Amino acid sequence: MITEGSKAPSFALLNQDGNEVSLASLTGKKVVLYFYPKDDTPGCTKEACAFRDNLPKFDTSNAVVLGVSPDSVKSHKKFIEKYNLPFQLLSDESKTMLNEYDVWKEKSMYGKKYMGVERTTVIIDEAGIIKKIFPKVKVEGHAEEVLEIVKG
Repeated sequence: MITEGSKAPSFALLNQDGNEVSLASLTGKKVVLYFYPKDDTPGCTKEACAFRDNLPKFDTSNAVVLGVSPDSVKSHKKFIEKYNLPFQLLSDESKTMLNEYDVWKEKSMYGKKYMGVERTTVIIDEAGIIKKIFPKVKVEGHAEEVLEIVKG
C-alpha cells in the first residue's frame, strides 16, 4: 500500500520503443505516473489526449508524464502513433509495478468480477517521495487537476 509522503516504489519497465525507463533515471524531475486500464479504449484515449494537450505546461514544471498499463510494448507504440502522444507509455505485462502501486484491483462490470487497473495517478517529487495520489480517477478535467499539484 502506497501513501502520500512515503518513498515511491522503484520501477524499471520498457517503454513503447523497448527501452527501459526507471524511477532512478528520473531523479531530479517530478514524475506523473498515470495508471490506466487499456490502450485505445474511450476513457483511456480521452485521458491520454488530455495529458498530451497539456504537456507543454508539464514540461515547464520540470515534470515527466508516464502512462502505465498492462498492455504490450507493441500495443503502446500503436496507441502513441494513432493519437500522436508525446510522452512515454510503460508496459507492465507482469503487473509487478501495478501491484506495488496498489492499482491492480478486483473490479466488477455487469455483475461479473475480474482483475484490472483502477485508474489512478501518482505524483512523485524530485526526491522520489509520493506527493499526491489520485485514486479512482474521473477522466474529465483530471490532467488540469494534476497540473495544479505539479505546479505547486
